[in-house]
Amino acid sequence: MKLLQPGAGPLDGDHYLPADPARVHWGLLPNATAKPALTIRSGETVTFDTISHEGILEDQGRDPAAFFGAAGIPTSDLLYDTVELAASAREHLPQTQGPHIVTGPVALHGARPGDVLEAEILTLHRRAPYGVISNRHGKGALPGEYPQTPAGRPASFVATVAEDGRGRLPVGDGRQLAFPLRPFLGIMGVAPATESAVHSVPPGPHGGNIDVRHLGTGARLFLPVQVPDALFYVGDPHFSQGDGEVALTAFEAPLRATLRLTVHSDPATRSLAARLRAPFAETATEHIVLGLDHDLDEALRNAVRDALTLLTDRFGIPGPVGLAYLSAAADFHVSQVVDIVKGVHGRISKADLPG
Repeated sequence: MKLLQPGAGPLDGDHYLPADPARVHWGLLPNATAKPALTIRSGETVTFDTISHEGILEDQGRDPAAFFGAAGIPTSDLLYDTVELAASAREHLPQTQGPHIVTGPVALHGARPGDVLEAEILTLHRRAPYGVISNRHGKGALPGEYPQTPAGRPASFVATVAEDGRGRLPVGDGRQLAFPLRPFLGIMGVAPATESAVHSVPPGPHGGNIDVRHLGTGARLFLPVQVPDALFYVGDPHFSQGDGEVALTAFEAPLRATLRLTVHSDPATRSLAARLRAPFAETATEHIVLGLDHDLDEALRNAVRDALTLLTDRFGIPGPVGLAYLSAAADFHVSQVVDIVKGVHGRISKADLPG
């Protein structure tokens, strides 16, 4: 495939936001004091370039040419913005900051706290034909058991995209594991109402690193606005992820994403968002609620609680009936167990609901 270098290839939005060092945050999310990289009006579309942090982190050498070169990726196949950021004097402190690189923020003119920002994912283009899957730092679902590598050596695997559009992960003996791609943005969020530093790893009411793989092309994420002008950002691009993200990362790789950003100020939407514990989402066929907590059991309970609130507020279904329906027909999946705050997402079929 042809690399999507900055400014080259399809730019589907009304506006374009490249991922150069001046327009990204590394390790920390935008907060209430962040300066917008772009200001738009509700309903306009923005094309974001995103960079994956995998392959340029300090424990990987902060040298993408060497890191990817060891896996057979030539320097000519590296993205310019990735190389520029890694080689820059940009400070990144992994001891106190997250790994993620986010593009933005985008200010939505006139958005007020209590409004709801709808982020509709219109297109997702792969920017490169490779990425990284990692299990490092004793994290993931099996800390203490994995990674199984020599001491001090991070377990990072470079995966590629084959001509058939499927991912390929080398086994190490000449064979490859093949799997389908499902591109999505792991991070979409608004600035929380704080002037303190916001670590990029744990998700929260602001969205952020929610890592829900169903939020691909066509999905819509609804985020409660917490500061004036919302200050929306994206990052943590994935080519694919299984529910749970059990290693530490999934197939992390750069995307070009075009989103339509719409501010909802109507009382019904504001009221629903105020009653929910987390952002919520829709696809063409499903409503999706999120449960977030440090404890996975409580994350599940929060997802069920928000599902009941959605059924009651939007469809007038009494709680006891709603709970019976959820038990009979809805699916609750572990989104991820690796982001400090664990995630569960509940999927409710639109076809089941009255009205």
